Amino acid sequence: MTPLRPANAMSAEIPAGRGRLEGRVVLVFGAGSVGEGWGNGKATSVAYAREGATVIAVDRDREAAEATGSIIADLGGRAEIFDVDATETAAVKAVVDAVMARHGRIDVLHNNVGTTIMGGPVELTEEQWHTVLDVNLTSAFLTCKHVLPRMIERRKGAIVNISSIAAIRYTGYPYSAYYAAKAGLNQFTQGLALQYASQGIRVNAIMPGLMNTPLIYQQISGQYADAAAMKKARDEACPMGRMGTAWDIAAAAVFLASDEANYITGVCLPVDGGLSCRAA
Repeated sequence: MTPLRPANAMSAEIPAGRGRLEGRVVLVFGAGSVGEGWGNGKATSVAYAREGATVIAVDRDREAAEATGSIIADLGGRAEIFDVDATETAAVKAVVDAVMARHGRIDVLHNNVGTTIMGGPVELTEEQWHTVLDVNLTSAFLTCKHVLPRMIERRKGAIVNISSIAAIRYTGYPYSAYYAAKAGLNQFTQGLALQYASQGIRVNAIMPGLMNTPLIYQQISGQYADAAAMKKARDEACPMGRMGTAWDIAAAAVFLASDEANYITGVCLPVDGGLSCRAA
């Protein structure tokens, strides 16, 4: 494969690939970004493409998916775009069927869909509780429901779920539904890993820590005086003295999706600069 080369200043941030996913078809749910810059799904989709994969970039927001696809195309990679709500089973099935009809395979399923709503049981409405669980957990159930049979047929596949250290730690934010959903995603990951290990399918999760992505400026910054105060507090909370970036998540995802991780399954991998190692 001809190495992908940066086409503009933004793409200069993108790490070079090594062809670890050459010829693979990677289906990414949540491939867009909720704002300017690099979200986890956007960066990971581009990283998969840089490794030689054909990326099926799926997002509820078509413009966000198209922005990711455009970057991949500018770099000489291959991307196909779908605008789909991952909480709707018929829509998820339609994407999977379309990919199978065109490519005949899905090598990697990447679940990046997620959201937060602040509030504990007293503050949250029942509708908000179900929204957070549906977006963070039910979406992964639905994508796995429709992709797993295709992987089972080939007796090969890798699934990467994006969880959070909020699955295992209180991070200081009052988002009880998010804690519950991500904890459920961890156990969902490990259960699937054991259930399908003998059929050649690996299932792992990544638990981002305090990351500097567009999402925090939309969904977290309200917990602080302003965005600058948020960034300062989050940087200082990290043992490394800074938040992580979407590229840190992308690098872990590429590894887990590649043959370099072919004996790794059922892992919930913290990518958090050591934050989860702290007792408190």
